Amino acid sequence: MAQLLRWCNRIVVAHPWKTQLLTTGFLMATSDVIAQTAIEKKEVKDIEPLRVGRFAFLGSCFVAPILRTWYNVLEKTMGAVGRTVGLRKMMVDQLLFTPCFLGCFLTVSGALQFQPWSVIKDKINKEYFEVLKTNYMLWPSAQLITFYVIPLQYRIIFVSFVALLWNTYLASQANQSYNETKIKNFNN
Repeated sequence: MAQLLRWCNRIVVAHPWKTQLLTTGFLMATSDVIAQTAIEKKEVKDIEPLRVGRFAFLGSCFVAPILRTWYNVLEKTMGAVGRTVGLRKMMVDQLLFTPCFLGCFLTVSGALQFQPWSVIKDKINKEYFEVLKTNYMLWPSAQLITFYVIPLQYRIIFVSFVALLWNTYLASQANQSYNETKIKNFNN
């Protein structure tokens, strides 16, 4: 096990950007598989590969680059040491970044499902505050651990593992409206 951890550490140090992109994409795809099987009760043979791929793409090409940039900005603007630095970073993250990021996430998720803007806007109006409220039940404590304990190069990976639970919830929410829209369109 120790050898595996040393190997992972070498990869993260040598290729932080690639590691963060691939890890986030993989974990988001995994969370969508969990959402489909555990929450939506689909059989493994009924898993939607396009949906899993969409969530992997979202993780690698949207979530990871934004989070990496955001954590670097927080590190540069607020520093890395001090008694209150983790608390300040968490407050800025949860009060400024998260509300914007969740709106963008729901928008991009809808766009990747080829939903019309009216459906995306309706989904945001109906689900945004519920998703934000649920976010505040998990992420402030996770971010305190992130900012006080986890070194910068491992933050996206740590957050991605915590996000496995969160993204399972998001995948079910993001696709719930999509599936309802598909059913409505099919019935019309």
